Amino acid sequence: MRERKDTIDFCIKLENVYEDYPFHDSNWTVMRHQENKKAFAWIFEKDGHIWINVKCDPEWRDFLRSAFTSVVPAFHMNKEHWNSIILDGTVPDNEIEKMIEESYALTKGKQKKLSKHS
Repeated sequence: MRERKDTIDFCIKLENVYEDYPFHDSNWTVMRHQENKKAFAWIFEKDGHIWINVKCDPEWRDFLRSAFTSVVPAFHMNKEHWNSIILDGTVPDNEIEKMIEESYALTKGKQKKLSKHS
């Protein structure tokens, strides 16, 4: 995965997701949940590469940063809960996909419980 389109195509396959361009800057693509509008992937170009900001469990944050030199504290986001993945070819696609899926799960929110009387 090296291109913005590859990342968007992967994200859009997740359930109830849409692509958003909330800024007056076409460099920023935000992938969101339809139900709660929360973003789980911020996709942008910086320093000649596509970057993806993803939410991560703080327990895994430092491990991922030490395992991959192209996983760094998130650009323009809370560095305790978000990492940036630099798509420079050094992080395997399956690892990028796992990090996107984890971000998706962490931002999905709680599912509404059905009432017993429904």
